Amino acid sequence: MPAVPANTNSRVLVTGANGYVAMWLVRVLLEQGYFVRGTVRSESKGKQLNEHFGSYGDKFEWVVVNDITKEGAFDEFVRDVDAIEHTASPVSPENQEDPQEYIRPAVQGTLSVLTSAMKFGTNVKRVVVTSSVAALLRTVNGLTILDEKDWGDEFVKAAEELGTKADGILKYLASKTLSERATWEFYEKHKAKLGWDLVVLNPSHVIGPPLQDFRNLGEETLSLQRWYNFACQDQDDDFLKTTYNYVDVRDVAAAHVEAIKKEAAGGERIIVSADSSTWQDTRNMMFSLRPDLYTSGVLPRGNPELKSEILLVLNSQKVQNILGIKYKSLEESTLATLAEYETRGLLGQK
Repeated sequence: MPAVPANTNSRVLVTGANGYVAMWLVRVLLEQGYFVRGTVRSESKGKQLNEHFGSYGDKFEWVVVNDITKEGAFDEFVRDVDAIEHTASPVSPENQEDPQEYIRPAVQGTLSVLTSAMKFGTNVKRVVVTSSVAALLRTVNGLTILDEKDWGDEFVKAAEELGTKADGILKYLASKTLSERATWEFYEKHKAKLGWDLVVLNPSHVIGPPLQDFRNLGEETLSLQRWYNFACQDQDDDFLKTTYNYVDVRDVAAAHVEAIKKEAAGGERIIVSADSSTWQDTRNMMFSLRPDLYTSGVLPRGNPELKSEILLVLNSQKVQNILGIKYKSLEESTLATLAEYETRGLLGQK
């Protein structure tokens, strides 16, 4: 399909526009000259976006979609856009024991967008869906290298077998896999009559400075909550040896923009991940960059002598070859994230 160029006429729908990745995405799209329509769950969230993007005037607008799983939720909002960036995730029921009640909204939310695009997106040329590396993970035994051919079906099966005994992490992994599977199945089933093609992006653990407003721990996005807990709170040695894969939120946003601009991206599944580290290696790096935070007792060092090794590597060559993304370093991303927590007076809080 033709790419969607950055010019004064191209219009992009961004779902979940007040999200961690989405706010950076909206910012980059506006900076490059796109008209942007963002969906949010409530008027209050839309008004918060006005504070960030109001200076762009009529180049930016927000609309309320309070339930993205509802059939037809996006019908009227896809009619005049050239591309769709689907970053929104539905709110899963809290304390839901049945994995299917957790998984179903994730699948329905994506299918709702795709169905609206098929029925009413007469101008749409490209749909980009934000998935996750969670959709391709499997059990690691020794050094494991994963790429876009891998799928997390192992965890789907485990969630089905355990049923109500499945824990939250397992249900999350299963939901990401099944949601993306449903995305590709929809696309392959209807591809012949679609006026658009599909790109799926699979980011790893997203870090970097948030544009969202938060003043207390626990108010930030889950990705940042996990980063703060794992990098800045006390953890035992077994956990500190754990491998994680990371990517800067600004690079994820850039990948989303390039995914609607690059014709070659059509029909591709693309991992977006900068590199791998362990949580102790990250702490050691943080100490070398900001020793004051440790000598003052603000942050715990963990176990600096801990021997650890990288066990999970993601092959993200495709994002560089197709989208041309050059990743920010772990040092740059970590310093920027630390600075945000420090500015908000949250470093060292439990």
